[in-house]
Amino acid sequence: MSLYVIADLHMPGGADKSMDIFGANWEGHVEKIFEDWRERVSAEDTVLIPGDISWAMYIQDAMEDLRRIGELPGRKVLLKGNHDYWWSSLTKVREAMAPGMHVIQHSALDLGDCVVCGTRGWICPGCGESLTAEDEKIYHRECLRLELALQEAAAAANGRPIIVMMHYPPLYQQNLDTGFTEIIEKYPVYCCVYGHLHGKGIAVRFEGEHHGIQYMLTSCDASDFRLREIPLPGMET
Repeated sequence: MSLYVIADLHMPGGADKSMDIFGANWEGHVEKIFEDWRERVSAEDTVLIPGDISWAMYIQDAMEDLRRIGELPGRKVLLKGNHDYWWSSLTKVREAMAPGMHVIQHSALDLGDCVVCGTRGWICPGCGESLTAEDEKIYHRECLRLELALQEAAAAANGRPIIVMMHYPPLYQQNLDTGFTEIIEKYPVYCCVYGHLHGKGIAVRFEGEHHGIQYMLTSCDASDFRLREIPLPGMET
C-alpha cells in the first residue's frame, strides 16, 4: 500500500464557486487533482483528504462531489474542514460514503500498514490572529478531541506508524509549540498532515521535523494540485 494525501479539494457542491481569488493557478483545479490521482493511485493505495472537500451547504448538494471522489482509485479517508458545512451528523455522512470511503471525526482508523487518526483543529493562540472567547473554547475542545483520537490510535497501533490528520495547522513557523503539538508529542506519532493554508498564507507554514515528528502542509495549491506521498517507515514506495 502507498499512502497519499491532499487537502482542500474545494469541489463546487452544485454551486458556481470560483477559487480564482487565490490565483489563476486554481483554474480547473479539480481536473488537475483528479488527473494526477488517476495516474498515480492504485486500488490498493489509500488517499487521505484532510478537509474542505466541498462547498456544498447541505449533504444532498455534496453527493455529486462525493460520488466523483468515490469513483477514483484507492481507499479514501475524509476529515471535516471549516468549509464543509454539508458535514452534518456523523451517521448521515457515513451513509453518504461510497464503498471504500471512510471518515475520521476525532477518531482513529486502522489502515493495515499504519493507523490514521485526527480532528479538525482550530486557530491556535499566538498564531497572529486575535482569538475570541468562542475561539478559545473551540480550540480547547479540539485539543481534547485530538487527545481522544490519539488514545484510540495508540491502542490500535501496536508499533505501527500513527498518522495524524488535521485540517487547521497544528503549528506555524513562528509558533512551533502549541496545545496540539504538546498532545501529539505524547504519543508515538510518525507524521502529521494538515491543510487550510492557501495563497500568501502558505508562507507561514511549518514543514519538516519538529521534536521528532514530521509535519506536512497538504493543501492542494501548496503542492501544485498534486497528491503528496507519505513514505511509511520500513516500506518501499
